[in-house]
Amino acid sequence: MELEDVPGVGAKTAERLRELDEPVETLRRGDVAAVASLPGISTGRAARIVRGAIRARHDDPGGFLATDRAREVSDAVLGLLQERAVTTHAKRRLATLYPTASASRIAEVSAFAERAREREIDPAVLDALADVSPVERPGDVTVRDRCLATADAETYREAQAAFPELSVEVVEDARGLADLARGYASVVALDEAFAGVAVEGDVTVDPRAVEHPEEHVPERTLAFFATNRASLRAAAAVHRRAGVEAPIELDTLEDALDDLAADGSVAGDEELGRLSTAVDDLDAAVSTAESVANDALRGAIEERDVTIEGADLLSLVERGAGVDSLLSRELADEYAAAIGAAREHVADALALRDDEIEIATRIFGDEPTYPVERREEAVSRLREELVAERDRRAAKRKRDLAGRLADLRAGATDLVRDALELDVELAVARFCEEYDCTAAERAGTGFEIEGGRSPLLDVAFDEVEPVDYGVDGVALLSGVNSGGKTSTLDLVAVVVVLAHMGLPVPAESARVPAVEELHYHAKSQGTLDAGAFESTLRDFAALAGGADAKCVLVDELESITEPGASAKIVAGILEALHGAGATGVFVSHLAGEIRGAADYDVDVDGIRAVGLEGGELVVERSPEKDLLARSTPELIVEKLAGESDDPGFYEDLLEKFGADGT
Repeated sequence: MELEDVPGVGAKTAERLRELDEPVETLRRGDVAAVASLPGISTGRAARIVRGAIRARHDDPGGFLATDRAREVSDAVLGLLQERAVTTHAKRRLATLYPTASASRIAEVSAFAERAREREIDPAVLDALADVSPVERPGDVTVRDRCLATADAETYREAQAAFPELSVEVVEDARGLADLARGYASVVALDEAFAGVAVEGDVTVDPRAVEHPEEHVPERTLAFFATNRASLRAAAAVHRRAGVEAPIELDTLEDALDDLAADGSVAGDEELGRLSTAVDDLDAAVSTAESVANDALRGAIEERDVTIEGADLLSLVERGAGVDSLLSRELADEYAAAIGAAREHVADALALRDDEIEIATRIFGDEPTYPVERREEAVSRLREELVAERDRRAAKRKRDLAGRLADLRAGATDLVRDALELDVELAVARFCEEYDCTAAERAGTGFEIEGGRSPLLDVAFDEVEPVDYGVDGVALLSGVNSGGKTSTLDLVAVVVVLAHMGLPVPAESARVPAVEELHYHAKSQGTLDAGAFESTLRDFAALAGGADAKCVLVDELESITEPGASAKIVAGILEALHGAGATGVFVSHLAGEIRGAADYDVDVDGIRAVGLEGGELVVERSPEKDLLARSTPELIVEKLAGESDDPGFYEDLLEKFGADGT
């Protein structure tokens, strides 16, 4: 399948889709989240693109939902499915389900639904799914402490493409390499010609660096896992709790993630932590050490009575000596103790090793002076040593950890994807369980529903009365107001939509016709004007052509014009649909008049009204065959006749409805 073959995908959109690692495979598996991650593509458009790809793969022209009300029912059913998904990804994936006439697409979804219904619905798994989200690409990674070097123009271009995180420099010889080594913590020479060249600094020669990038840019791998760390842990928990096989070894992944900090650095390394803290705290520790030494000397001076003979004072003055000489002569021991305390503070505060303490000792000189001051060159030397050791250790730990994680990357992506797909399956499983669904048969020219319950009613599903109803061809459905005619139409529409999605339906059993279009016309809000009336007739004229592949549901079409004319019009429409072999149900309060106007024996079904109890209508929800149901006014007249001491008036009215009450 070419990307441009997908409906709604032009050249610009195809170019964006090619930014995905496997664009065709992404569309095939219905990964709406991946498509929506591309710049300029919204979630709604991504779902349309994926549905278009599905239609292209199944040679499906679309158009199954032929009316607004049919689309409303489909959207409502899809909404119920999406409400049972935990993750946003699963909601988006479910949006790729749609009713169709394509047998191959229906079979594909039916197989998926059967697998889904075998899943155990475990609340612990649903809890774990809450923290799973699609794998994200990390932001741009820039590494400034190392670079690549080459003397070859072609190698330079290849390295720039392969290592966007690093600076790539052109050098002519070993001298240029040495210059780079003085400016970067480490340099990787890409030319074999540099092998064996002695250069001061951290310089390695690796002509095959492109083949193992994690060795030289471990940050690339670490950034991916740091960005997706929480989702990977959650996905691992989903697999464990659900007891499903994971594409990678979970213990290995989780152990590696334990060593990775959220910012992509290495976690859990005490020595690296010590070095990092020492670098950060160096200036503060030295400043405090200065204060320690000066406070000690000040105290010693304040407590000491210093006596200087006149000849000694004269000698000091003649030699231009100052307080330092006086300290050296009179307070040498005290100064040594103060400097020792300062050095000890630096060593303890920074937790320095013996070799580092040797460098730190030079920060404060042995020559007495007051106030005591640091030697900046010694501080800089210690900082350089600590930074170098920190960076060396961090780089090594990063390389080691990236090496452990690099082989897990593909499996990690699959781990998250599998967890998200499990959420899709569980949403279908929950829908089927909560609405007592069963697989429907698609055969014949009519439908048969047993124990069907509409999930669209505004009552708890377990309070919905089951309905048995079947139609062979086109039938009229009669019944009192609020007796359940419209909800019966909704039930039929729901069953037809779900069956043509390839999903189970909310019934004990169901058979639906294999149709190409569902036409559901909702009740009109009042009489139509001439233009709208003419447009409606044109719609039904077009509908009658090729109607054998259509399911037609109409709610009180007679309200579009005057009752006398509407009965004749509906009768004519029924005749056309009947002749074309369509399947349909027309709800009408004029069933008797329509049947009388039709030129064939129209099937009339009725929702039987048992009566009124406490002002509430009591009906048998399942339509009865060959029953012209009584109207609500007739029931009220009958009730008044039974309650009246002089029922003559009411009995005369009942005769107007027909002696048999029909």
